[in-house]
Amino acid sequence: MGMESRNASAVLFDVDGTLMDTNYLHTVAWWEAFRQMKHTVSMASIHRAIGMGADHLLEHLLGKDRDQDEDEAISTAHLVLYAQYSPRLPPLEGAADLLRGCAARGWKVVLASSAKSKELEAMRQSLGADDAITAVTSADDVKASKPAPDLVETALKRAAVPADRAVFIGDTVWDVYASRRAGVRCLGVLTGGISAAELLEAGAAAVYEGPADLLARIDDSLLESVGG
Repeated sequence: MGMESRNASAVLFDVDGTLMDTNYLHTVAWWEAFRQMKHTVSMASIHRAIGMGADHLLEHLLGKDRDQDEDEAISTAHLVLYAQYSPRLPPLEGAADLLRGCAARGWKVVLASSAKSKELEAMRQSLGADDAITAVTSADDVKASKPAPDLVETALKRAAVPADRAVFIGDTVWDVYASRRAGVRCLGVLTGGISAAELLEAGAAAVYEGPADLLARIDDSLLESVGG
Protein backbone atom coordinates (compact mmCIF):
# COMPACT_ATOMS: atom_id res chain seq x y z
CA MET A 1 0.00 0.00 0.00
CA GLY A 2 2.99 2.30 0.09
CA MET A 3 3.95 4.69 2.89
CA GLU A 4 1.08 3.91 5.25
CA SER A 5 1.12 4.79 8.94
CA ARG A 6 0.03 2.28 11.55
CA ASN A 7 -0.80 5.14 13.90
CA ALA A 8 -3.03 7.12 11.53
CA SER A 9 -6.70 6.35 11.04
CA ALA A 10 -9.25 7.35 8.44
CA VAL A 11 -12.97 7.63 7.89
CA LEU A 12 -13.99 6.91 4.30
CA PHE A 13 -17.31 8.33 3.14
CA ASP A 14 -19.66 7.46 0.36
CA VAL A 15 -21.31 10.71 -0.78
CA ASP A 16 -24.64 10.18 -2.60
CA GLY A 17 -27.22 9.16 -0.02
CA THR A 18 -24.68 9.27 2.81
CA LEU A 19 -23.70 12.95 2.92
CA MET A 20 -26.03 14.25 0.19
CA ASP A 21 -29.80 13.71 -0.15
CA THR A 22 -29.48 12.74 -3.81
CA ASN A 23 -30.46 9.08 -4.21
CA TYR A 24 -33.98 9.81 -5.38
CA LEU A 25 -32.74 12.50 -7.77
CA HIS A 26 -30.50 9.86 -9.34
CA THR A 27 -33.44 7.45 -9.47
CA VAL A 28 -35.56 9.90 -11.47
CA ALA A 29 -32.67 10.79 -13.78
CA TRP A 30 -31.90 7.13 -14.54
CA TRP A 31 -35.62 6.38 -15.04
CA GLU A 32 -35.92 9.13 -17.65
CA ALA A 33 -32.64 8.10 -19.30
CA PHE A 34 -33.95 4.55 -19.69
CA ARG A 35 -37.24 5.85 -21.09
CA GLN A 36 -35.38 7.89 -23.70
CA MET A 37 -33.78 4.67 -24.96
CA LYS A 38 -37.13 2.79 -24.90
CA HIS A 39 -36.39 0.75 -21.77
CA THR A 40 -39.04 0.33 -19.09
CA VAL A 41 -37.40 0.00 -15.68
CA SER A 42 -39.32 0.62 -12.47
CA MET A 43 -38.19 3.36 -10.12
CA ALA A 44 -38.19 0.83 -7.27
CA SER A 45 -35.67 -1.33 -9.13
CA ILE A 46 -33.54 1.69 -10.01
CA HIS A 47 -33.52 2.97 -6.45
CA ARG A 48 -32.23 -0.33 -5.12
CA ALA A 49 -29.37 -0.21 -7.64
CA ILE A 50 -28.28 3.32 -6.67
CA GLY A 51 -24.85 3.14 -5.10
CA MET A 52 -23.45 0.98 -7.86
CA GLY A 53 -21.28 2.61 -10.45
CA ALA A 54 -22.97 3.16 -13.82
CA ASP A 55 -21.17 0.17 -15.36
CA HIS A 56 -22.58 -2.25 -12.78
CA LEU A 57 -25.96 -0.52 -12.60
CA LEU A 58 -26.66 -0.95 -16.30
CA GLU A 59 -25.79 -4.63 -16.23
CA HIS A 60 -27.79 -5.16 -13.03
CA LEU A 61 -30.93 -3.52 -14.44
CA LEU A 62 -30.76 -4.41 -18.14
CA GLY A 63 -28.87 -7.70 -18.03
CA LYS A 64 -25.68 -8.99 -19.60
CA ASP A 65 -27.43 -9.66 -22.91
CA ARG A 66 -28.45 -6.00 -23.39
CA ASP A 67 -27.27 -3.96 -26.37
CA GLN A 68 -24.10 -2.60 -24.77
CA ASP A 69 -23.73 -0.09 -27.59
CA GLU A 70 -26.49 1.86 -25.80
CA ASP A 71 -24.62 2.06 -22.49
CA GLU A 72 -22.80 5.29 -23.23
CA ALA A 73 -25.96 7.02 -24.48
CA ILE A 74 -27.95 5.98 -21.40
CA SER A 75 -25.17 7.04 -19.01
CA THR A 76 -24.77 10.37 -20.78
CA ALA A 77 -28.51 11.00 -20.65
CA HIS A 78 -28.45 10.28 -16.91
CA LEU A 79 -25.62 12.75 -16.37
CA VAL A 80 -27.34 15.47 -18.39
CA LEU A 81 -30.67 14.96 -16.59
CA TYR A 82 -29.04 14.85 -13.17
CA ALA A 83 -27.00 18.00 -13.92
CA GLN A 84 -30.16 20.09 -13.75
CA TYR A 85 -30.09 19.60 -9.98
CA SER A 86 -26.44 20.63 -9.57
CA PRO A 87 -27.11 24.22 -8.43
CA ARG A 88 -29.35 23.01 -5.59
CA LEU A 89 -28.02 19.66 -4.42
CA PRO A 90 -29.08 19.21 -0.78
CA PRO A 91 -26.58 18.09 1.87
CA LEU A 92 -28.08 15.87 4.56
CA GLU A 93 -28.55 17.30 8.04
CA GLY A 94 -25.29 17.17 9.96
CA ALA A 95 -23.18 16.03 6.99
CA ALA A 96 -20.63 18.85 7.06
CA ASP A 97 -20.56 18.78 10.86
CA LEU A 98 -19.80 15.05 10.81
CA LEU A 99 -16.86 15.56 8.45
CA ARG A 100 -15.49 18.32 10.66
CA GLY A 101 -16.12 16.25 13.80
CA CYS A 102 -14.03 13.43 12.35
CA ALA A 103 -11.26 15.78 11.26
CA ALA A 104 -11.22 17.48 14.68
CA ARG A 105 -10.53 14.09 16.26
CA GLY A 106 -7.45 13.71 14.08
CA TRP A 107 -8.93 11.23 11.64
CA LYS A 108 -8.27 11.57 7.94
CA VAL A 109 -11.49 12.17 6.00
CA VAL A 110 -11.68 10.72 2.49
CA LEU A 111 -14.62 10.87 0.10
CA ALA A 112 -15.01 7.66 -1.95
CA SER A 113 -17.81 8.18 -4.45
CA SER A 114 -19.10 6.21 -7.43
CA ALA A 115 -19.93 9.56 -9.03
CA LYS A 116 -17.90 11.05 -11.85
CA SER A 117 -15.44 13.74 -10.81
CA LYS A 118 -17.64 16.57 -12.13
CA GLU A 119 -20.65 15.34 -10.11
CA LEU A 120 -18.47 14.89 -7.05
CA GLU A 121 -17.13 18.44 -7.36
CA ALA A 122 -20.70 19.81 -7.41
CA MET A 123 -21.51 17.86 -4.25
CA ARG A 124 -18.36 19.09 -2.52
CA GLN A 125 -19.36 22.65 -3.24
CA SER A 126 -22.80 22.03 -1.73
CA LEU A 127 -21.29 20.37 1.33
CA GLY A 128 -18.93 23.28 1.94
CA ALA A 129 -16.61 21.24 4.15
CA ASP A 130 -13.40 21.06 2.13
CA ASP A 131 -11.48 22.23 5.20
CA ALA A 132 -12.17 18.81 6.76
CA ILE A 133 -11.45 16.65 3.71
CA THR A 134 -8.03 15.00 3.30
CA ALA A 135 -8.58 13.40 -0.10
CA VAL A 136 -11.22 12.28 -2.58
CA THR A 137 -11.64 9.48 -5.10
CA SER A 138 -14.31 9.13 -7.76
CA ALA A 139 -15.39 6.71 -10.48
CA ASP A 140 -12.86 8.37 -12.79
CA ASP A 141 -10.00 7.09 -10.61
CA VAL A 142 -10.74 3.36 -10.80
CA LYS A 143 -11.38 0.63 -13.36
CA ALA A 144 -14.36 -0.87 -11.52
CA SER A 145 -16.82 0.95 -9.28
CA LYS A 146 -18.87 -0.32 -6.32
CA PRO A 147 -19.61 -3.02 -5.40
CA ALA A 148 -16.04 -3.78 -6.53
CA PRO A 149 -13.53 -2.79 -3.83
CA ASP A 150 -11.43 -0.51 -6.06
CA LEU A 151 -12.82 2.80 -4.75
CA VAL A 152 -12.29 1.79 -1.13
CA GLU A 153 -8.79 0.50 -1.84
CA THR A 154 -7.89 3.73 -3.64
CA ALA A 155 -9.28 5.76 -0.73
CA LEU A 156 -7.07 3.77 1.66
CA LYS A 157 -4.02 4.51 -0.47
CA ARG A 158 -4.79 8.22 -0.53
CA ALA A 159 -5.28 8.24 3.22
CA ALA A 160 -2.08 6.20 3.62
CA VAL A 161 -3.63 3.96 6.26
CA PRO A 162 -4.09 0.18 6.45
CA ALA A 163 -7.56 -1.35 6.17
CA ASP A 164 -7.80 -2.12 9.88
CA ARG A 165 -7.31 1.57 10.72
CA ALA A 166 -10.24 2.75 8.61
CA VAL A 167 -14.02 2.69 8.69
CA PHE A 168 -16.29 3.20 5.69
CA ILE A 169 -19.61 5.05 6.01
CA GLY A 170 -22.28 4.24 3.42
CA ASP A 171 -26.00 4.02 2.77
CA THR A 172 -26.39 1.03 0.43
CA VAL A 173 -25.59 -2.66 0.47
CA TRP A 174 -23.20 -1.95 -2.41
CA ASP A 175 -21.16 0.25 -0.07
CA VAL A 176 -21.06 -2.53 2.50
CA TYR A 177 -20.00 -5.13 -0.08
CA ALA A 178 -17.26 -2.88 -1.48
CA SER A 179 -15.81 -2.06 1.94
CA ARG A 180 -15.90 -5.68 3.10
CA ARG A 181 -14.06 -6.80 -0.05
CA ALA A 182 -11.39 -4.22 0.77
CA GLY A 183 -11.15 -5.49 4.35
CA VAL A 184 -12.64 -2.31 5.83
CA ARG A 185 -15.43 -2.30 8.42
CA CYS A 186 -18.56 -0.38 7.48
CA LEU A 187 -21.18 1.67 9.28
CA GLY A 188 -24.51 2.22 7.56
CA VAL A 189 -26.89 5.16 7.47
CA LEU A 190 -30.59 5.06 6.56
CA THR A 191 -30.61 8.28 4.52
CA GLY A 192 -30.37 6.47 1.18
CA GLY A 193 -33.64 4.63 1.67
CA ILE A 194 -32.24 1.15 2.39
CA SER A 195 -33.43 -0.56 5.57
CA ALA A 196 -31.30 -1.25 8.63
CA ALA A 197 -32.04 -4.98 8.32
CA GLU A 198 -30.63 -5.08 4.78
CA LEU A 199 -27.52 -3.09 5.69
CA LEU A 200 -26.83 -5.29 8.72
CA GLU A 201 -27.43 -8.48 6.74
CA ALA A 202 -24.94 -7.24 4.13
CA GLY A 203 -22.35 -6.87 6.89
CA ALA A 204 -22.58 -3.35 8.31
CA ALA A 205 -21.27 -3.25 11.88
CA ALA A 206 -23.99 -0.81 12.98
CA VAL A 207 -26.61 1.47 11.43
CA TYR A 208 -27.49 5.10 12.19
CA GLU A 209 -30.37 7.32 11.14
CA GLY A 210 -28.03 9.66 9.28
CA PRO A 211 -24.96 11.90 9.64
CA ALA A 212 -26.44 13.91 12.52
CA ASP A 213 -27.26 10.75 14.47
CA LEU A 214 -23.80 9.30 13.91
CA LEU A 215 -22.16 12.55 15.02
CA ALA A 216 -24.29 12.63 18.18
CA ARG A 217 -23.13 9.12 19.06
CA ILE A 218 -19.65 9.23 17.57
CA ASP A 219 -17.79 8.74 20.85
CA ASP A 220 -19.57 5.44 21.44
CA SER A 221 -19.26 4.24 17.84
CA LEU A 222 -16.85 1.99 15.96
CA LEU A 223 -15.17 5.18 14.74
CA GLU A 224 -13.87 5.94 18.21
CA SER A 225 -12.36 2.47 18.62
CA VAL A 226 -10.52 2.77 15.30
CA GLY A 227 -9.44 6.31 16.08
CA GLY A 228 -8.16 5.29 19.45
